[in-house]
This record gives sequence, structure tokens and C-alpha cells, in this order.
Amino acid sequence: MHYFTEKHPINFENMNVIQNCIIIELPKIQDPRGNLSFIEGKNHFPFEINSAYWIYDVRNGKIPGGHAFKQQNEMIIALSGSLDVVVDDGTNRKIYSLNRSYYGLYIPSGIWYQMENFSTNSLILVLSSGLYFEKD
Repeated sequence: MHYFTEKHPINFENMNVIQNCIIIELPKIQDPRGNLSFIEGKNHFPFEINSAYWIYDVRNGKIPGGHAFKQQNEMIIALSGSLDVVVDDGTNRKIYSLNRSYYGLYIPSGIWYQMENFSTNSLILVLSSGLYFEKD
């Protein structure tokens, strides 16, 4: 059984609810010389990684506009610094604060989200289940 399904059950009957947006603690190997974390698609979260992008040099602490994907799932990780992610399923709204490089926020398709309150010099990694497709 995969790590993700053992520790973080998902409501597969209704995927597009914010209860399925969850913080996942990634492996962390500590060493006196420095720490190492890693991520494996379909092991630490329920999709294969097909694309990745990173966000940096954010001015005024907020990226304008939010979005939701019809089919793609995403994982957001604050590699350095911090940010807040506001998620909304049309009925409920919740704010997740990301400030550790070994925590990721899993966002299933159909969930609207907005990233804001970026700290100075933050570096955010977003892993996606799909390739870039503007109409999604």
C-alpha cells in the first residue's frame, strides 16, 4: 500500500471538496551536514509528476488571480520561505500556511486556490499531474 493512502485517506466519492486538500509531511533525513527531503509521485501523493514549475521574486506578497484545474492535481511545496494558500470548493474556504520544505499541500482537481503572503525570497515548487494546457 502506498504511503499516501495509508496516512491520508481521500474521499474518492467526491474529489472536489477541500477536505481532500491536505498537508503531507514528506520524508526528512537529518544529518549534521544538512537535511535532505525527497518526494515520489504515487508514493507520497496520488499522482505521477508530469510537469513542475517554481515561483520566486514575488512582489507585494501576492500573485494576482487564482485558478482551479478541471483535471490536474497539484502539490505545492515552499522550498524556502513561506506562503499562504487559500482553497475554496464553492462551499467551504480554508487557508493553509506552508513554511517547511518537507511539507506539501495536495490540491485535487476542481479546487480553486490563490497563493498569497509570500515571504521575502520565498521559493515555491508546484508539481502537477498534467502538462501545461491553457484550457484546463
